[in-house]
Order: sequence, then C-alpha cells, then structure tokens
Amino acid sequence: MSFPWANQYEPKHPAMQWLDSRLPLPRLVYNAVGAGYPVPRNINYFYNFGVLAGVALVVQILTGVILAMHYSAHTLTAFDSVEHIMRDVNSGWLLRYLHMNGASFFFIVVYFHIFRGLYYGSYKAPREVVWMLGVVIFLLMMATAFMGYVLPWGQMSFWGAQVITSLFSAIPLVGEAIRTWLVGGFAPDNATLTRFFSLHFVLPFVILGVVILKIWSLHIPGSTNPTGVEVQGPQDTLPFHPYFTAKDLVGICVYLLLFAAFVFFMPNFLGHPDNYIPADPLSTPAHIVPEWYFWPFYAILRAFTVDFLWIPAKLWGVIAMFASILLLFFLPWLDNSRVKSTSYRPMYRIWFWVLVVDVLILAWMGGAPAEEPYVRISQIASAYYFAHFLIILPILSFIEKPLPLPNSIAESVFAKAGVQAESTPAPAAAQPAPAE
Repeated sequence: MSFPWANQYEPKHPAMQWLDSRLPLPRLVYNAVGAGYPVPRNINYFYNFGVLAGVALVVQILTGVILAMHYSAHTLTAFDSVEHIMRDVNSGWLLRYLHMNGASFFFIVVYFHIFRGLYYGSYKAPREVVWMLGVVIFLLMMATAFMGYVLPWGQMSFWGAQVITSLFSAIPLVGEAIRTWLVGGFAPDNATLTRFFSLHFVLPFVILGVVILKIWSLHIPGSTNPTGVEVQGPQDTLPFHPYFTAKDLVGICVYLLLFAAFVFFMPNFLGHPDNYIPADPLSTPAHIVPEWYFWPFYAILRAFTVDFLWIPAKLWGVIAMFASILLLFFLPWLDNSRVKSTSYRPMYRIWFWVLVVDVLILAWMGGAPAEEPYVRISQIASAYYFAHFLIILPILSFIEKPLPLPNSIAESVFAKAGVQAESTPAPAAAQPAPAE
C-alpha cells in the first residue's frame, strides 16, 4: 500500500543531496522509522512490544559478541570459562547477567507481541506474510535460546541437551541419525558444545535479517490498529516521528527499568540453581526442566503418555510440541472472520482470554514434576490449546455477530474524545480496495 500523503524526503544540505543520489540510506531510514512513515493515529502502548523486541535483540547481540571473546567451547573448560567471565573479566558479571536475563526478557516481550497480534488480528489479510515471518523469528529464537542454554555446561545444560536432543530419536527411520548428526556423537559431548556455540553465535544475525524482512513487509500494507479498520486517508494517520518515537521511548524506559531491576537485584531469579553445578553425566538431576519460556511446549510434549495407533507416546509428544508452534503459520486461514480486532468480537473475546489462561496453565505444568495431577492437567490444557485454533476459532468465524465497526480510524479516535471527525476525503489513489 502506498501513502501519497506521507512526507517525502528532501535533503537540504549539499552533502546529504550528494549521498542521497548515490546511496539513499538517509531516505530509507526516513521512510522506515521517520516522518515519512505514516502510522494509524490510534495505536496504543501494546504496539510498543515490537520495538522492545528489537531493543532486546540488540542487547543480546552486543553482549553475546563480547562474551564469545572470553568463552571456551570445550567440555573441560566451558564451565570454568563462564566462572572466569563472572569473576576475572572486567564487568564480566554484568555482561553475563545482561545476556542471561536478556534472553528471558526477549521472550517476555515477544510473547506479549504475539498475544497482541492475536487480539487485534494482526495475522489477517493483507498481513499474512508479516505474521508468518514473525513465527519464523520465534522458531529461530527458540533454537538460539536452547543452544545458548547448553553453553555454560552446568548440570541443567547437559541434561537439558540430553533430553531435548533425544526427542529427535523418536522420528521413525531417520531419527537416531539426525540426533547423532546434531549432537556429534551418541551423547552430548565436546562436539555438541562446539556445534551449538557456532550456531548460537550465527543465528542471532539470521534473526536480525528476518527482522529486517518483517519490517520491510510491514511497510507495504502498513501497521494494524486497535479497531482493525484500514487506513483510508491522511486524517487516519500521524507521522511515526516524532509522535510514536516519543511513545516508544516511554516503553523503552519502562522496559530498561524492569530489566535493570532483575539484572542488579535478582539476576538468578529466572534461572535454575543446578546450572551452577558442573555437568556430570553420571548424576541425573531429580527434576529436569528447560528454561521457563519453553515450559508451555514442554508441558504439551509430556502430555502424551499412552501409545496410540501404533505410534509411540514419545513421538506423539514431539509431533504435538512442534505442531503447537507450526499451527500459528495457518492462523490467517483458520480465522475467517472479516473483523480483525477482538474489541468488536464479543464472543471471541471470551475465548481469547480462556486461551491466555490455558497457556499460563501449560507454563505452570511445564515447570512442575512429571507426576499426577500435573500430567492430567497438562493433557486437558493441551487438548484445549489445539481445540481453540482448530475447532473454536473456525466455528466462531461463522456464528459470531460482531459489533458495528467505525467508518474510519479518525471517527473512532474523535468519538472517544467527544469531537466530530472531519470529513476529509481520501485521495483517489489512497482509497482502499474492496474486501474480497
């Protein structure tokens, strides 16, 4: 979608004119995050989480590059090198705590970002590619975080790698070969550390590349907004700078304050104490769990305890765990409602909050021991998770009667302010295409 009313970049200084004619980098920045990018005037603070995710990614890359200068990817020295970073490297403790807690905060803002997209229908046409690229980023984040969790080579690092990589052996015929190739042997060892360290270092830059693609794809249809109504003219938008850069700065300041509180006052709150014990292949921890941000999917994995249709329970669990994420790719076609925003879908709003509670229950069960009643609760919560997307959402798309939508974004904004919207007609080129 083009925005003919957007401010156009016109360099004034001769040096900038010369640069713009040969390398239009200033123009690119101006049109992407400056006054040249019009944004719906009614977006709220829930739209800050995309920018916060970008801040978290930058923190992870910067701290990770510096930590890699002091880390030794060898089973005999990995644990000691982490302790060396904590005790002997100047500000090493700060770098490690920033990186360790930064991973958790990265997932926190991404989870909020995902549920904001679910609530406001950000996955619907014409933004399906934007949504799918977001799911790709989420998968890459999970792979990067898992490999990074193995690197300290503590007890939970080793046994987490042992449990998670063993899941691949459940795949018929090729599973054991895949696991051996991934681990570099029959059990996590030195080859595993070197491979995981290499991938953990490279994948964040892959994530950065996909983020750039996502921003590029977002700028074609433009941002969504809480009403779900598409932009129809200049009266519906404001320049990204200075209006929304100021709004994002407020969110960034709040985020950094919370982040600093964890880093300086409770840096190990989101970690596991067993990871401060060197890895011992002969001593199995009583309760093996991944990091907290994997708990919902770990609960789905453990929910399958009985063989069914000649397929082992372990394989069912692996299929369900990956399907719970891959299901998000098909969300634009599972939800056929023409209304994007849940604010105008009273029936779906109830089921959306049920889904939020269900995911929180799955997270709780994923961190609990693999015993009753936790296993049974995991099975019920997992069943609802899939039913929500495969049964409830498609049915609601047909039977739900949504509330009347405003005629324009400006109308909804001015109605809340008690002011009548100006009837400024949109330019002919800016008229939205009729919904198919």
